[in-house]
Amino acid sequence: MNSIVKAATRFSSMKNALNPLRQVVLSGQNASLMNAAGTSRQITRSLWHMCSTNNTEISKFKSPSFTCTCGCSSKAVHTKAEKDLVDFLTEEIATEKKTQKKHGAVPKELGGFKIDAQCSEVTFFKESGDETIKVYFNVNHSVDADHDADRDASHAHENKDEHADMGEMRSQPSFEVELIRGETILGFSCSYLSADQQNPEDEYQDVFSIDEVTMYEGEWKEKTYAVSGEILDGNLYDLLMNLLEEKGISNEFVLDLSDFATRYEHSQYVGLLEKLQKFAAMK
Repeated sequence: MNSIVKAATRFSSMKNALNPLRQVVLSGQNASLMNAAGTSRQITRSLWHMCSTNNTEISKFKSPSFTCTCGCSSKAVHTKAEKDLVDFLTEEIATEKKTQKKHGAVPKELGGFKIDAQCSEVTFFKESGDETIKVYFNVNHSVDADHDADRDASHAHENKDEHADMGEMRSQPSFEVELIRGETILGFSCSYLSADQQNPEDEYQDVFSIDEVTMYEGEWKEKTYAVSGEILDGNLYDLLMNLLEEKGISNEFVLDLSDFATRYEHSQYVGLLEKLQKFAAMK
């Protein structure tokens, strides 16, 4: 029994003697662990700092506006670029609407033709006996900023002053003409002539030309034959131009078509600006 007590006493003494060394080792280990933990937390904070959507620096990057006219104000949900765009469009739309009012409303009929307009596509149509006449075009990319208004004023047209007043920004789309009798269709592809395509010495000047002539039954197909207006016999070309004029596709009508297209294209442009403004203000 005494030997057991002595052994226990000896073990306790050795444990106490080793305690200082153990404390030194443990202190070193704890310090390393604390440093590692601190480093880990620092990296974690950095990652959180970079990823957080609520971070102040991220908000500064977005540059939210506190002076939006859309009503978001204190919420600051719009960026500076969005606010600038909305402010510009507000003024631009007002200016364009003044021009729109000056030029008048888009007519519902023109030269005896009824009008069906869907977005950028426009169709003129009328019936004459057993024949249907269609003229259709698309106003996309039809505005010529370099248009010479003096050229229109030189034509013998009852509204020539109106044409000149429309200014430089005019729509002159290429257009298709169809003369329909039953299932048979005689088709013409036409376009406006520029000033350099006309001969000033000619007594009578056309404002448009026949670019292509085709004829088919039912629906047009890729394999349908068509001939270029440039290679048509001169007499045949003149006779076809006379035929178009007889059907109502005259120089006067084509100038009126340009007026209509200019007004209509401008209305589509204003509509696009309004949609863009609404989109920029949307949140």
